[in-house]
Amino acid sequence: MRFMHIFLIATCAVLLAGCAKTPTTAPEAPAAAPVSGSSGTAAGDDEIGRARGLPDAGAGAGATSGPAGVGSVIYFDFDRSDIRPEYATVISAHARHLAAFGTARVRLEGHTDERGSREYNIALGERRSQSVRRALMLQGATDGQLTTVSYGEERPAVEGSDDAAYEKNRRVEIVYGR
Repeated sequence: MRFMHIFLIATCAVLLAGCAKTPTTAPEAPAAAPVSGSSGTAAGDDEIGRARGLPDAGAGAGATSGPAGVGSVIYFDFDRSDIRPEYATVISAHARHLAAFGTARVRLEGHTDERGSREYNIALGERRSQSVRRALMLQGATDGQLTTVSYGEERPAVEGSDDAAYEKNRRVEIVYGR
C-alpha cells in the first residue's frame, strides 16, 4: 500500500513537470517593419529607443508621446538591474510626464545582451523593467499606466558580440502608447 502512494506521487510529479507552463511575460508582438536605411535585423544607433507604437497609439499627442527632449532608453551594467545614477533625470522626466497625463500608457521593455541562458536573460530583462517601473511609481506614475515585458536577448538593438554591442543591448526601452 505504501509503495502505491509513492508510485502515484512520483507519477503525478512527472506528469505535472511535463505540462505546458503559462508564460510570465506578455507574448512577443510581431516584428515591426524595418525602418528605411536599416538592415532589418538591428536598429542603428539613431533608432535605439525609438518608440514602437502600441495598439491604438494614435490618439492624443501628449498622452502617446514622452516628454520632449528626453531619452527613452535606460542602459544597465553587465548582469545588473539597478538604475545607474545618470538616468535619474530621465526617470524623473518620464514620471512627471506620466503624472501630468493620467491617460498616458507606457510599456517598459527589458532587454539583455546575448550572454547567459535564455531563461536567465528573460528573468534579468524582467528585473530591469521592474526596476524602472518601481522608480517611475515612486515619482508619480500610477500602476495602471505601466506595463512590463522582458524580451531578454531576443531583440538586440545592435548585432555583434563585442563590448560596444553588449552595452547597447542591456537596456529598458520606455515605449509610449494607449
